[in-house]
Amino acid sequence: MSFFDIWNKGLFTIMGSDKSIWVLIIGWVLCAVFAYLIGSLNFGCIISIYKFKDDVRKHGSGNAGATNIFRTYGKGAALCTYLGDGLKAAVAVVIGHLLGGVTGGYIAGLFTVIGHMWPVFFGFKGGKGVATASVMILCLNPIVFLIMAVIFIIIVWSTKYISLGSIVALMLYPLLLFKLQNPELMGGGGQYVIIAFIVAILVVFKHRSNIKRIMAGNENKFVLKTKKKSDKNLDNTVEDEEKSEDK
Repeated sequence: MSFFDIWNKGLFTIMGSDKSIWVLIIGWVLCAVFAYLIGSLNFGCIISIYKFKDDVRKHGSGNAGATNIFRTYGKGAALCTYLGDGLKAAVAVVIGHLLGGVTGGYIAGLFTVIGHMWPVFFGFKGGKGVATASVMILCLNPIVFLIMAVIFIIIVWSTKYISLGSIVALMLYPLLLFKLQNPELMGGGGQYVIIAFIVAILVVFKHRSNIKRIMAGNENKFVLKTKKKSDKNLDNTVEDEEKSEDK
């Protein structure tokens, strides 16, 4: 039994091949539980609470993600948040792969995103899942990730809307996976497209208030500087609206 076999099939798949499907199901459940718990380590909350003695969810959009961290605490904190939220997705996907094969990797990725959005350790109020989902996709589908990254950059560059770039890129994830996956390596892959579709739906759902603001023409645009105090007053109406939507 080589590492390649473990990576693609998973330990529980190999253990259950001659015994029972329940061994495999137990492996997938363990992948989901572990991934949800590691996903609940929301680095936006961790950094704001333990480093700044504050809670980023009390500021700006009320979202515990890298964008709101950037607007509230600056570039360094935002970078640490993105790396932390991305790293936990990578760890979960790797362990999911080793336990449950390709399917375990996808299940782990999905539940890491769910944990990030609704973290058990922080009152079930987390981020919108973009960083976590993007690293999940990078680990599972590098080519798909690169295409999505190009699309994201083009949209953000032309519109200055990070939310719009995230929404469009994630909406394309299931379609790109369906078109570009290798059936020989992924055993058909229909279940993976379904998981990709769920991830996309969750991210779009968490951006529902952003979609309304984009349609109304008052979504915040991305600039490479933190806001001055005088600028923050201009966004109070938008921020209060988003907070009420996310409750």
